[in-house]
Amino acid sequence: MDKKPERILIISPNWIGDAIMAQPLLQLLKQREPATVIDILAPAWVAPVWEAVPEVSRVYATSFRHGKLQLKERWRMARVLKASSYDRAYVLPNTLKFALIPWMAKIPERIGYLGEKRYGLLNVIHRDDKHSPRPMIPFYAALANPPAKDAPGREDCPTPHMSVAREEAVGILEKLDIDATRRIVAFAPGAEFGPAKRWPVHSFIALAERILAEFGHIQILLLGSPNDRVVCDPIASAVPAVVNLAGKTTLKEAIALISQIDALVTNDSGLMHVASAFGRPVIAMYGSTDYHHTPPFSKYSEIVSLDLECAPCQKRECPLGHHHCMELLKPETVYSVLRKYLVSPVGRTGGLPLEGESGEREEVKP
Repeated sequence: MDKKPERILIISPNWIGDAIMAQPLLQLLKQREPATVIDILAPAWVAPVWEAVPEVSRVYATSFRHGKLQLKERWRMARVLKASSYDRAYVLPNTLKFALIPWMAKIPERIGYLGEKRYGLLNVIHRDDKHSPRPMIPFYAALANPPAKDAPGREDCPTPHMSVAREEAVGILEKLDIDATRRIVAFAPGAEFGPAKRWPVHSFIALAERILAEFGHIQILLLGSPNDRVVCDPIASAVPAVVNLAGKTTLKEAIALISQIDALVTNDSGLMHVASAFGRPVIAMYGSTDYHHTPPFSKYSEIVSLDLECAPCQKRECPLGHHHCMELLKPETVYSVLRKYLVSPVGRTGGLPLEGESGEREEVKP
């Protein structure tokens, strides 16, 4: 008699970037047993990420409010999950609230980090050293194995990946009136954590002008949520050739669009990790946050940082009031890193030659 495939529930992190950095855990679980069925429980705003992850069978999108216990709603969700008879649950958020759900669903094996003293709710408990925390990809990947003092190194973990059908992605480009035959550089000027992570608006403006001065055929897109319009709108006003899509796409559409870009210039953000998961070139500016802990992971990732003495401070706003880590990072420095991907595109899926070029070039595949 054939063995019944194991059923696993993953309770997703609450942030886009963290969800993507958790994806190698799924790869490891599938490598161990390809027939394993993996379902995801995720906040509605993160669910589109998991819908583009090939290892996932089903996504439960939740609407739990941040910081609220909502015990009755969690119990209702647990009843739904119980009907699927999961064998194991991996609880990726470190809060007690999310550990309650698989416990109430009576999932036999419940795995995660100790977090908020979750004894009993979890029965396979991993621990992290708060004085020397694990980088995020090894942090999640370690859950695939029994608890151990040391996590696998970053080089020992799979690289996160996402997948969108090209026909779907091109359809999104057409819907947004973006020419799929022209090269695309996207900017992600926002950052949910706070202004300390953001490269200044005037620097994005200068970079856009510099790109268009040398490569006039390139399309520059501004990506972000409605909250990011505060930084995207001034850029679009100063450089009319830029296409401002902030607040005009769903996350699902933005993911599909990013799969087709030639490069992303970005702060440390969720969209940075989306581009990395598609193997797209990423030029990421770091100031207040730690690029050792949450770096982009594409083969073509470029980190640009001044590595000031005061960084990384991990604050929402500059505690010294000057924001030098980003203000002193010059557009020409970023452009010099980006330019090689404009001259020699990586993994193009179609495009017209740039002005002054023959269009015959060696193409590198990710």
